[in-house]
Amino acid sequence: MSNRTIKQTLYAQQYDMGGFPVRQPFPSGKTEQIDPFLLLHHADVKVPEHKPVDKSGVGPHPHRGFSPVTFIFKGGVHHRDSRGNDNTIYAGGTQWMHAGRGIIHSERPPHDIFEIGGRQEIIQLWVNSPAAHKMDQPHYYPLTAEETPTITSKEGLATIHVIAGELDALKGKIPTLSTVNTFTAEFKKDGKYYFSIPEDHNAFIYLLDGKVNVNNEHVVDGKYAAVFNNDGEGFEIEALEDTRFFIGSGEPLNEKVASHGPFVMNNETELLQAFRDYQVGKMGILIED
Repeated sequence: MSNRTIKQTLYAQQYDMGGFPVRQPFPSGKTEQIDPFLLLHHADVKVPEHKPVDKSGVGPHPHRGFSPVTFIFKGGVHHRDSRGNDNTIYAGGTQWMHAGRGIIHSERPPHDIFEIGGRQEIIQLWVNSPAAHKMDQPHYYPLTAEETPTITSKEGLATIHVIAGELDALKGKIPTLSTVNTFTAEFKKDGKYYFSIPEDHNAFIYLLDGKVNVNNEHVVDGKYAAVFNNDGEGFEIEALEDTRFFIGSGEPLNEKVASHGPFVMNNETELLQAFRDYQVGKMGILIED
């Protein structure tokens, strides 16, 4: 069994997204995307107490042409959109939305956020849609922690949650538009697991915190992503301290990307059409009560 080597490590620089602080390992000056993954944001914020909860978080905004996916580690997220979906998912759960031809959604803290600690910690991952599916009807898939298939290592020190795709014959519950794997994991110190990943997948890990040893030869610290070469059947992760991390892998689409703000298409003409369609209301309307 051959191990994948690490191509590069990416530090998650901090950015201000309209008053919402996030860490972003990619895109960056080192890499534009890890096809089919376009962007990763990691946020760990204290919800402000000086304004109403329904005015915190991220207000209504549009998307087209990709899947914005939110993995929730602390607190919760209240999702509403222009197709009538209205749902709250708490820590350990996932909100997966195929934006398709266009949708408007908001992502607010849940009404009881202060009763459960007052913090939101999330990863938002943008998963590109194949050109053939960019104009599909939008779909929204909520997944709770209890519904998420989980693997626990024999010694009980490693826990892996399979959200989409497959790991060691355990299949995730989220349907995807291309072949992707998304896993979240919590390892106690000395926890160890070998991740079998298809050789044709692009793959990366991102550490929310802690420290791991990859293949017993490369140490990766918290707030870093490690991108793998496509030169092996998988990789072993061993926790050097208590660690939480995310793994993404997927078949590359190898398609041209034209993106601006909330829209990801294949050329500039399609981008301009997306803005026009949004402006004339073709992506619907979301009025928050």
